[in-house]
Amino acid sequence: MLKKGLMVILITGISSGFGRAMAKCLSEDRHTVYGTHRRELEHPLPNVSYLRCEATDNEQVEQVVKRVIEECGRIDVFINNAGMGIAGPLELCTLEDAQRQMDVNWMAMVRFLHHVVPQMRAQRSGKILCISSIGGLIGLPFQGLYSASKFAVEGYCEALRLELKEFGIKVSVIEPGDFATAFTTNRKSIPVELAEEAYPRYTASLKGIEKDEMTGLKPEYLGKKVAKLVKKKRPAYNYIISSPLQKLAVILKTLLPRRLFAWILGKFYGL
Repeated sequence: MLKKGLMVILITGISSGFGRAMAKCLSEDRHTVYGTHRRELEHPLPNVSYLRCEATDNEQVEQVVKRVIEECGRIDVFINNAGMGIAGPLELCTLEDAQRQMDVNWMAMVRFLHHVVPQMRAQRSGKILCISSIGGLIGLPFQGLYSASKFAVEGYCEALRLELKEFGIKVSVIEPGDFATAFTTNRKSIPVELAEEAYPRYTASLKGIEKDEMTGLKPEYLGKKVAKLVKKKRPAYNYIISSPLQKLAVILKTLLPRRLFAWILGKFYGL
């Protein structure tokens, strides 16, 4: 029996980065934390239950959710975090790249929610937090597939929020900016020689993207923010967690004519 204020939390993708930071902060707050991973773990966190799962496998996803419900009888918070990135000019990204990007970043979320939502609806309570990105609000050049997958997360959650409101289930989207995580080194990129032949400014733009990421905020910052967020009775629809400049960019997109904003964004990326 959980003490008052403590919750059963399921997080996808806790091997490193955001997932690990969130799992650490939430377990230190004494919540019951389950997290999925697909790679071998080097330094597992104490007081966290690790569940091996490939987020693109329907059966494995179903078994993970069933196990949490069988062991705890409920899921109070679901955090969709597992994701990956593919960089390159859209013209040169393969159809397989596009399918993989959407399958990991969007369809994996859909798979988990297919099993999590019925449980929360039966409880008539729950919080769903989905990790999107600034790239889910602004189409980022040379990261178009990634942006498309995060735009899909945004649209899905916007609809889901309305559908689940009467059941006491809160849906929030978290939109991180640049953070120093393994996401940068793990991102799949189109071969530079191939991309640069058609798009001469690609290499310089990609280097700028990687520099901004590697000098960005630490994942622990987001972990602490989420640890506070799960306690809110009425969480906001979305939370932009980024530098002031990136928050300003989101505001400018809503205020400026689209052509002008596109010009500014192109200048920023050296296009």
